[in-house]
Amino acid sequence: MRLADFILENIEPILQQWEDFAKTMTPAANGMDSVALRDHAEQMLLAIAADLRTAQSVKARIAKSHGKASPSRDATPAETHADIRYSSGFTMAQVIAEYRALRTSVLVLWMSSDAASKEHEISDIVRFNEAIDQALAESVVSYADAVDAARNVFLGILGHDLRSPLGAILLSADVLLRTGDLPPKPTINVSRIYTSVKRSIKIVGDLLDFTRTHSGVGIPVRMDSEDLALACEGMVEEARAYNPDRQIVLQSEPSLPGQFDKSRMEQVIANLIGNAVEHGEAGTPITVSLKSDEGIAALTVHNVGRPIAESAKSSLFNPMVRHIQSGNAEYGAGAGLGLGLYIASAIVDAHHGSIEFESMAGSGTTFTVRIPLGGEQAA
Repeated sequence: MRLADFILENIEPILQQWEDFAKTMTPAANGMDSVALRDHAEQMLLAIAADLRTAQSVKARIAKSHGKASPSRDATPAETHADIRYSSGFTMAQVIAEYRALRTSVLVLWMSSDAASKEHEISDIVRFNEAIDQALAESVVSYADAVDAARNVFLGILGHDLRSPLGAILLSADVLLRTGDLPPKPTINVSRIYTSVKRSIKIVGDLLDFTRTHSGVGIPVRMDSEDLALACEGMVEEARAYNPDRQIVLQSEPSLPGQFDKSRMEQVIANLIGNAVEHGEAGTPITVSLKSDEGIAALTVHNVGRPIAESAKSSLFNPMVRHIQSGNAEYGAGAGLGLGLYIASAIVDAHHGSIEFESMAGSGTTFTVRIPLGGEQAA
């Protein structure tokens, strides 16, 4: 008897072994009935049996082994099973264990019976393992997507809810500072509160932007007629105020009108200057340059300091990635969540621009941002 026929004729004992194993997986399974424990297992077995009965060319087999099986428009039983298991409290490791147990139980039952077809034994086992691996891959991807979606919702809610109390603290600290009648020591403390809360609000903003990009929404931008030179000058002045011990040089055209989101581009400039301040050598200048060429604005931020490690360059704009260099210095991570360069990259992308960097020993590190001033797609 071929394996596909064996599965169909013995589907009940196979499902019973699945159910018995599922009961041992998690405390949440104790309150689940037979239908919930067997969730979509029967549909998966039927799909596997149908796959085993389908002729498969060598080309199709190789494509499937490379994870290039023909995609289905509808959710497969394995994908739905992963979603339900996630909502039921099963971990990804436990979902994977279910498939391992299913593979073992089917093959053991078939091989130990007199029904195993010796003539087709090897080919049936290979095809069965391929089908199990395909179902497992679908479940893992679907489970990971469910985890990502839940995480993004959580981060979005957290960031949104934190803004109100932080805003109230910031406003209160601002009011106290503006009174001008506080003694010197309380003034220092209130100033620290104000600066820390302002930085916390920026971190929350980065968190919300990170969530938007990972939920498929992208960084929202509002294109208006603005002057990029004035925006750049404002960010440089702000950076000088925050870092009085650092020399920040601005080389810019007097005016650079264009179509862009001013607040978002200010965020890019501030992130790049902040990155240069953090990783540039003390006592060396940070140079911010802004010019235009054939309708494309080019912003560069240069600092002298230890170059970015070669191993870190390929993933420098990846979110939450910390690049450890000698001496435990972290490039691209910075204080907080380490989302500065990632957010800057996403904003530039939303403006149809590009962001690049060069970093070499002796010449320092230079980040270059190019965006079209007309708001159209950059070349």
